[in-house]
Amino acid sequence: MGEIALPNGISNGNINGVNGQSHSLNGYRKSCWYEEEIEEDLRWCFALNSILHTGASQYQDIALLDTKPFGKALVIDGKLQSAETDEFIYHECLVHPALLHNPSPKNVFIMGGGEGSTARELLRHKTINKVVMCDIDEEVVNFCKSYLVVNKEAFRDQRLEVVINDARAELETRDESYDVIIGGLADPIDGGPCYKLYTKSFYELIVKPRLKQGGIFVTQAGPAGIFSHTEVFSCIYNTLRQVFKYVVPYSAHIPSYADIWGWVMASDSPLDLSADELDLRMRHRIKGENRYLDGKTFTSASTLSKTVRNSLDNETHVYTEESARFIYGHGKHA
Repeated sequence: MGEIALPNGISNGNINGVNGQSHSLNGYRKSCWYEEEIEEDLRWCFALNSILHTGASQYQDIALLDTKPFGKALVIDGKLQSAETDEFIYHECLVHPALLHNPSPKNVFIMGGGEGSTARELLRHKTINKVVMCDIDEEVVNFCKSYLVVNKEAFRDQRLEVVINDARAELETRDESYDVIIGGLADPIDGGPCYKLYTKSFYELIVKPRLKQGGIFVTQAGPAGIFSHTEVFSCIYNTLRQVFKYVVPYSAHIPSYADIWGWVMASDSPLDLSADELDLRMRHRIKGENRYLDGKTFTSASTLSKTVRNSLDNETHVYTEESARFIYGHGKHA
């Protein structure tokens, strides 16, 4: 979980709290370092300018930090969700490959995405008529509307419909189908609100029936590094292989996450555009220039290392509610 270490005891790069103890976010407005426990024996920390805001909803603990290396950073349940300086890498990778592989995407459903960055990237596509952003946590959405200036224009866009609801319940009750459905959910952590939306039954019975012919589903899929990809990335990939005909895993390094991150794109139609074809569609369909993603970058991102490829090829675990896997950490209700 994320913690703040106060200045006392800091010397020569050693990070300690008052009397050697680390202290939680709540109640502290001036501090030196943010520390996140990635594994039991591994922590990631960086210097802070200030804590801009902390809060809590019925689902999650929320914090907005002003960090020295990464600018403003959104932290939910002790896990860094996005940082100002590099969130474009994550969101360009989440959104654009699926949109570009669809011949003419007009309507998109986002599961989660409360900070607004996924919607921002979607609304750059000239073909888009409607984006539905469904997040369970109204506190997170309102928090991000107030504090994340970079997405204010997206929240004002008339093509965006914001719905506060559980994504499963919302998709079950809607009659319309979508060109693309995006899983912009928080990580599957024990006690968190989202892990049930990574299961085979959810993909098979809820997501797939809501896709149009040739529709595409894409989800963030957790850490995808040499050692971390077996937490959830490999089994999310294998789970989607049980549901869709074509499944493409890909990854990119996110500096503020201190790891490589993974996404998985799935469809019953081929997902095989060349780098040149992707670049052509970007020029014709996206307003403005991407900062990270182009055709060659996606080709590289979808060429996984030998170690990760072998793991994915040999993965047998299927994600269900009864056999859920989690990344390290725990949510508010664990």
